[in-house]
Amino acid sequence: MGDPKFSKKTYSTPRHPWEKERIDAEREILIRYGLKNKRELWKGMAMLDSMRTQARQLQAKIRTNDPASMKQLNALTTRLERYNISKNTGSLDDILSLNLDNVLERRLQTIVYRKSLAKTINQARQLITHGHIAMNGRRVTIPGILVEQAEEDSIQYYENSVLTDELHPLRRAMVEGGKSEESAEEEKPSEEKENVPEESEDQAEEAENEEEVK
Repeated sequence: MGDPKFSKKTYSTPRHPWEKERIDAEREILIRYGLKNKRELWKGMAMLDSMRTQARQLQAKIRTNDPASMKQLNALTTRLERYNISKNTGSLDDILSLNLDNVLERRLQTIVYRKSLAKTINQARQLITHGHIAMNGRRVTIPGILVEQAEEDSIQYYENSVLTDELHPLRRAMVEGGKSEESAEEEKPSEEKENVPEESEDQAEEAENEEEVK
C-alpha cells in the first residue's frame, strides 16, 4: 500500500528534458491555459495517456467478443460523457483521437474563464484559490479539478464573496472591458471606410501634378 504521507506520483516527466520544440510547445500551453507549472501539464498528459491506453487495450479485446471488455468500454465511455471530454461516445476511434486540449478544457479554471466570471485565464485561477468561486453552492479552491457536465451550470461566485455585488470594481471593470472591446470592433470598419477617400484624393493630386509637369 505504501506510506499514506507520500502519495504515488500521478505523472511522468519527459525522457529527454532539453528538447527545444517540446519546451516551446509546453510553454505555449502553459500560457494559454494559465497553468502554474509543468507538473499540472504533465498530469493532464498522463490522464490522456491512460484513457488512450485503455482504449487501445479494449480495441484488441473486443475483437474476441470478450464480455468483460464490453463492460469496461461502457464504463470508459460513460466517464468521458460525464465529464464532456468526448461528445461522440461509444466509439474507440473517438477516444483515440482525443488530444490534450479536450482534457484541459474541462478544468475548473478554464471553465470559469469561458463563463466570463474572470477577465483573464490567470485571474480565473486567482479567484478560485482565493475562494470566490462555488460549484453546487460549495466553495471550491482547486483550479485543476475536472468539472462534470451536470455541474458546469452551477459554477458561479460564492455567496459570501464580495464579487456577488455587481458594483464591485472588478465586476465593473469586466463589464467596461467587454464594452470597450465591442466598440473597438465596431470602429475598425468605419476607420477603413474613412481611409478609402483619402487614398483616392492623394491619387487625384498625383495625377494633377503629372499633368502640370507634362
